[in-house]
Amino acid sequence: MHRHGYKGRKFNRERDQREALIESLADSLIIYESIETTLPKAKEVLPYMEKLITKAKAGGLHNRRQIISSLQTTKSAHKLVDELVPRLAGRTSGHLRIEKTSLRRGDNAQMARVSFILIAPVVAAVPAEEPVAVPKQPVVAKKAPVKKPVAKKEAAK
Repeated sequence: MHRHGYKGRKFNRERDQREALIESLADSLIIYESIETTLPKAKEVLPYMEKLITKAKAGGLHNRRQIISSLQTTKSAHKLVDELVPRLAGRTSGHLRIEKTSLRRGDNAQMARVSFILIAPVVAAVPAEEPVAVPKQPVVAKKAPVKKPVAKKEAAK
């Protein structure tokens, strides 16, 4: 018996089920930008997502199609390429973070949160142009208009 196709954790599933599980976790991670799952699943989805992010950063139609084929929905693939990758532009690697959270009630499995390390887009501050100095004109107080007395017409005689 050969060890072909036995790379990674088994999760007590067949190969196609494992691949579907990882695709589903990656899809959810892109849509929600953070997911909570068991620690082994989190460790397994991390390199899968890093490879997809690298392809998305390279850009191009071929890479976009490969990302679409690696995820379950095209909506999440487009979100990864169009929205998330520009926010990850400042990094060369390490785009995801795994944080251990709590132990799951029932089977005491270690839970972990996988999330993107997003960098807010930096908006370069454009220096404001200095206002042009306008020479001040002397303020002249306006005189109130003088009311002329209204001549009353003499009453009819």
